[in-house]
Amino acid sequence: MPPLSYQQAVEIVLQHAAALKPGGTERVSLLQSSGRVLAVPVRADRDLPPFPRSTRDGFAVRSADCAERKVSLKIIGEVRAGTPPDAMPRAIVQGECIEIMTGGPVPAGADAVLMYEYAARDGNQITTQRPVPSGDNIVPAGSEAKSGAQVLPVGLRLSHAAVAVSASVGWSAHEVFTRPRVVILPTGDEIVEVSSAPGHHQIRNSNSYSLAAQIAEAGGEPMLLPIAPDEPARLRELIREGLQGDLLLLTGGVSVGKYDYVEQVLAEFHAQFHITSVAIQPGKPLVFGDAPSTMGEARRVPFFGLPGNPVSTMVTFELFVRPVIDALSGAIPRARRFLHAKLAADIRTKTGLTRFLPARLRGSGDDTIVELARWQGSGDVVATAAANCYIVVPPDRERIPAGELVPILLRGADL
Repeated sequence: MPPLSYQQAVEIVLQHAAALKPGGTERVSLLQSSGRVLAVPVRADRDLPPFPRSTRDGFAVRSADCAERKVSLKIIGEVRAGTPPDAMPRAIVQGECIEIMTGGPVPAGADAVLMYEYAARDGNQITTQRPVPSGDNIVPAGSEAKSGAQVLPVGLRLSHAAVAVSASVGWSAHEVFTRPRVVILPTGDEIVEVSSAPGHHQIRNSNSYSLAAQIAEAGGEPMLLPIAPDEPARLRELIREGLQGDLLLLTGGVSVGKYDYVEQVLAEFHAQFHITSVAIQPGKPLVFGDAPSTMGEARRVPFFGLPGNPVSTMVTFELFVRPVIDALSGAIPRARRFLHAKLAADIRTKTGLTRFLPARLRGSGDDTIVELARWQGSGDVVATAAANCYIVVPPDRERIPAGELVPILLRGADL
């Protein structure tokens, strides 16, 4: 079977991810809630704002008094942010105004705020320098949210802004979905543990640790298994253990080599394979499917067989694994969005594959440009660590000239 296109593979992953359900829930404090996914909606405990609020320093006025450019008004009091109702000045009447600070409650009788910049002051009198329309520089009571209204929905991953909303409506704790347990199983006779002194023919296990970092960034709980050798018996034992989690990630052993046993052993566990290769570089030998849980539960555990080369592992995680972790976390699974930046230098490559090439995004605003990292292929973790994004080269492009806007994929931690 020919490899699937990138878009075909993404659609298959999203289709299956949409059917996944999160595990249980737990209650966490507001300080612990960032990055977690809401299991219960957040509702406002009062109107937001609870009073008409000034958005500028200036003078609370009656717009009817300020229809002309130059009008003289008498200052009868002052309102600061936090002024309680019993300390508010009386309602203003025709020809009067009240000095007011940003965040202060707008006094009765006023329906607009004139900024300091547009008022000439002389003692307790001001002369307006421009007309003031009704509602200018005022946020009406309840305009952000009404008491009892939902302000944050179930399935939302809590950002710092969402935490601010929660604090504003008095939520000191949240009911959130538990983090999915994502099991990492590296394979390969050439792989040794980080603390080992590798032989000339061996490499240290970087994939388990890069994946653990990506999983944590994505909202999962990484669980590391020992390295599986390239022989079926031990691989079978470790896959059985891995299928006790919520998601199993295997690295290596998914190509067409003589000692690539991953798909063969997974099939022994009655696995269903939805993807067996994707026309991308790096990451072509990608496997996605599901198999029955080995915990005796009536559920199927999704799994990915990721390529063994470190950069391939990182890229395929960003493209395909993140949406599944989202779904298992209780969030809505979505495909990754690509931004665009101006290419610093020509790119020449072969057609046929969608390529995700490590790159460096630099500059700002309209001067933002992206340039390829000088990397030595999908095993070059040093160059990839120095990059902060991937340039996406469509499968039908053999040359992309400098100056053209190209799609880029930001890495999870760089979003």
